[in-house]
This record gives sequence, C-alpha cells and structure tokens, in this order.
Amino acid sequence: MTQTTTQTPALRGPILFALMAILFIAEGSTSWGIFSGSWNTSLGILNMALISAIMALGVNLQWGYAGLFNIGIMGFVALGGLATVLVSMPPTPGAWSAGGFRIIAGLVLGAATVVATVAVQKNMAKGHMRTLVTLAVLTVGFVVYRFVFDGGVAAVEAINPAVSGHLGGLNPGGVENYRAHGYMTILAWPVGALLAAGAAWIVGKTALGLRSDYLAIATLGIAEIIIAVMKNEDWMARGVKNVIGLPRPVPYEVDLQNSASFVDRAAAWGIDPTTASTVTVKLAYGLLFTGVLIMLLVLAQLSLNSPWGRMMRAIRDNEVAASAMGKNVTKRHLQIFILGSAICGLAGAMMTTLDGQLTPGTYNPLRYTFLIWVMVIVGGSGNNWGAALGGFLIWFLWIKVEVIGAALMGYVTWPMPDAWALKSHLMESVAHMRLLSMGVILLLVLRFSPRGLIPER
Repeated sequence: MTQTTTQTPALRGPILFALMAILFIAEGSTSWGIFSGSWNTSLGILNMALISAIMALGVNLQWGYAGLFNIGIMGFVALGGLATVLVSMPPTPGAWSAGGFRIIAGLVLGAATVVATVAVQKNMAKGHMRTLVTLAVLTVGFVVYRFVFDGGVAAVEAINPAVSGHLGGLNPGGVENYRAHGYMTILAWPVGALLAAGAAWIVGKTALGLRSDYLAIATLGIAEIIIAVMKNEDWMARGVKNVIGLPRPVPYEVDLQNSASFVDRAAAWGIDPTTASTVTVKLAYGLLFTGVLIMLLVLAQLSLNSPWGRMMRAIRDNEVAASAMGKNVTKRHLQIFILGSAICGLAGAMMTTLDGQLTPGTYNPLRYTFLIWVMVIVGGSGNNWGAALGGFLIWFLWIKVEVIGAALMGYVTWPMPDAWALKSHLMESVAHMRLLSMGVILLLVLRFSPRGLIPER
C-alpha cells in the first residue's frame, strides 16, 4: 500500500499528458461527438495550446517561484507581437527620410528630459529653487519633445496611410521580396522577449515595492497603457489599422500546392494537395513551437532545482526570514519578474507569427491574462510541468466548449416550443458558456485538487 501511494504522484503527470495527447489525436482522427475529425483543426488547437503553455510557464515563474501577482500579462504579450512587426517587416519606402529620424530624436529628447529631471532632484537641495528648476526642465523638455516628435509622426503617418503609414521593420528583402526572408520572423522572437524584459525592468523598478494586491492593479494599468499606445501610435505599427502579411518561417500553402513533388507525395498518401499543404504548414509551426517549449521547460526545471530556485521559493514562502539570511528580496523579485515577462513576450512574438498579422485591438485581459492564470492554477502553480499541462487542457476546452455548449443548450431547449422567449434567450447565451465553463472548471479543481492537477512537490 505504501509503495503504491508514493508512486502515484510521479505517475500523475505522464498519465495526464497522455490523456491530453489522446484528446488531440481524437480531435484529428475521430468525427464523433465534440471531435471534428480534422487534423487541420487538431493542429490548429495544438499550436495555440503550445503558445499558451509558454505563456503559462512565464506566469508560473513569477507566481509559482516568487509569489508575484502579475495581471499585466497582456501588455508583455503585446510587446512581443510588436517586436515581430519591427523586425520582420520591410522598411516603408521614404519613411525614415520623411520623419523617422525626427521621431528617434524626439524620443531621445523625451528620455533626456526624464534623466535631467532625476538629476535635478538628486543633486539640488530641497527647497523652492529645486521645485522651480524641476518645473522648468519638465516644461521646456516637454515642449521641445512634442515639437520634434509630433512633426516626425505626422510625416511618417502621411506616407500612403491606406497601406503603410508606419516606419516598417528591418527586413532586408524590401517591399518586393520581404516574404522570402522568413528567418527574420524567428529572429523577432528573442527580440520580443528582450522588449518585454525591458518593459518589465521599468515596471519592476516602480511597482515591485507594492503589496501584492496593489502590484496587480499597477501591472494591469501598465498593460492597458501599453495597449493604448500600440492602438494610437500609427507610426509604430499602424495602430488599429493592423499590420498584415507578416513573413513566415515556414512554407506558404500555395507554394506547396504548386510544387509537383509535394503534390505527388500527397497523392501517394491519398490526400488532396490543399489539405496536405495546410496540415504540413501547421505541423511545421507545431515543431517549431514544441522545440521552444521543450527548451524553456528544461531551463525552467534546471533553475527550479538549482540553489537559485531554492532561494526563490524560500523568498516566496517567507520574505522576512529570507531577508534576515542576507538575501536581497527586491533584487530577486525584479529578476524573476523580468524573466517571466520575457517568456510572455517570446510567446507573444510566436503568436503574432502564427497569426501572420498584428491586431492590437484583439488584446484583451480575458484572453491574455485571466485565461493564462486559469491555466497556471488548474495545472499547478509552482510546477513547470503543471503549468504546461494547464496550457494544453484549458486552451483545448476553451475551443471545444463552444461546440459542447451549443449541443448542450440544444438538448436543454429541445422540448421547448420555438416561440418561447426563454428558448431564444438560452440559445443566444451559448457564447457565454465558455466563461461559465472556465469558472466551473476552476472551482472543481480548487475543490478536489487545490494545488492543481500536477502539484508542486
């Protein structure tokens, strides 16, 4: 009896991952019940589940390792998507000469104003003179910054606004041949991580001293600021007009369909070229994303079992005791906050690559904060494998609940006459089944497995 009890926790993870694999296989091969019987659908869900697992892994580093309550995940994911545009898209012809350098000069002047203000506050003695000098520096710096910056923005956004109207990126292929340089999209992934890490450093320097509930409010507000900037600064990534047609690191379906050898191989397998091409592209994305997830899981596990990981958990469990032992709690919190945010930025860049477009209007807290937190809690906070499992499970259910909800509501309302207002109301409420189901799943897990499906050891 004792031997069975000790082995059960070790077997739980592999069994749960095997069950998830069965669900994806059933989705691709079985047309029964909630399953579509389409490998296109199964791989599409799997690719977003892989990206969601990476986001959950980043949040698990912050919460599971250090107890940092970050609900600004959406902002760091969006910065990763922005990096994909800034790196992989071609430069807009004439944008830099028209106003690009003026925009950069304006940003430098704005940063110089902040630095000068800090220097005045540090070097001058308290009193009316320091206040006056500070106000003068801020006023003059702001006026000069806006004069230089606004002129550059207007010039860039005036360049063919229906198609471009932004600076573009660093793709060397130019407007005519940028799609041939798909590797630039992969190069954008670490850049997205660095961009999110830089933002996390700024946020951490100002907000990590707050108590957990205030930290949550601060990070949510900063995420909303990031989204607002991306929506309104057209010169950066076209704002709400979106950037489409991002280059791919994998082949295009039309190119595969025009390849005689690929068509012959598809015919040999008894698959039509259109289906074969879409499945091949999604499978290629899946292999890329799986490689990244495995690499991050290995690194996360190594860090968790290292002295650094044990120190982080000691700080999480008792900050006062860890500080008394000489650990710099604030520095370590900043460190883990930057690492977790960088992983979220990496996932955001990968997601934008998969979508092939950047749409700032679609970033919302429900999808990119609440759902990621559900993944971490359900999977098991503090356990990297649990966070990854939560990413797979919750995203699969998030997609399939739409089908389940419609079928369930159809059974519930079947005896009702079509003229009943209640039946119409219930059928129109099917879209809200997703939110209801996530709440029910979360409550069930917290009731029967409060530490998650794969708890922290």
